[in-house]
Amino acid sequence: MIPTQHQKAETFKALHSRSGIFVVPNPWDAGSARMLASLGFEALATTSAGLAYSLAKPDGEGVVTLDDTLANCAAISAAVNLPVAADLENGYADNPEGCANAILLAAKAGVVGGSIEDATGKADAPIYSFELSVERIRAAVEAARSLPFPFMLTARAENLIHDVIDLKDTIKRLQAYAEAGADVLFAPGLKTAEDIATVVKAVSPKPLNVVMGLSGTGFSLNQLEDLGVKRVSLGSSLARAAYGAFIDAAAEVSKKGTFTFANGIIRYADLKTLLG
Repeated sequence: MIPTQHQKAETFKALHSRSGIFVVPNPWDAGSARMLASLGFEALATTSAGLAYSLAKPDGEGVVTLDDTLANCAAISAAVNLPVAADLENGYADNPEGCANAILLAAKAGVVGGSIEDATGKADAPIYSFELSVERIRAAVEAARSLPFPFMLTARAENLIHDVIDLKDTIKRLQAYAEAGADVLFAPGLKTAEDIATVVKAVSPKPLNVVMGLSGTGFSLNQLEDLGVKRVSLGSSLARAAYGAFIDAAAEVSKKGTFTFANGIIRYADLKTLLG
């Protein structure tokens, strides 16, 4: 039986409250979502960067639109019976009202969770002020709570991946977002066990999401669970792995005129089975 959106939402909420860690890998389209579902994952999350690559657009520069993201959310949500959360970047708006609108539209597109980040997309001022950032999360929470099902809202503090290496301010922001009602906290760019453990303790009892698949992060799931992490996402890393293999194969044909790449690729029949 195909689960309803409400059932997916309840499943996603339960994953955050049960014991143990879990992974939400990040498909970039319906096909990659179906493949991940076939591999036994329990929930998925979209990736703004993976979507941008598929649209031949740069990520993080405001070129991918909210409409692009909503269409991607709808396609992925319809392709699988799993809960799907949306990477909603900065809500595609500077003001709190825009963040709230993004949550409502994403829910309408079929997702049961989503993230709002405090990055502006502007090189000269990459992070919103503390006060505005909290207002934006508060508005997003209010929108999420107005829905007829539990919508897991993730609040992201983006300091560390925008070269604002200030763990104290990052924690201050995460704690304020938790106080504003965010269900999950996320500070991409945490790289040491000490920093991860510090943030876990600072936001407890709210769950912390960390991203793996970035260079310089070599933790296992068991190690992350021991540090207190609840949820692990993969960001754009799966999309980059796929595109990297694609580019290497095409470059072999273009530069060498050989086709040895085909010796190690997944079989046609196996892909057909995964998508079945």
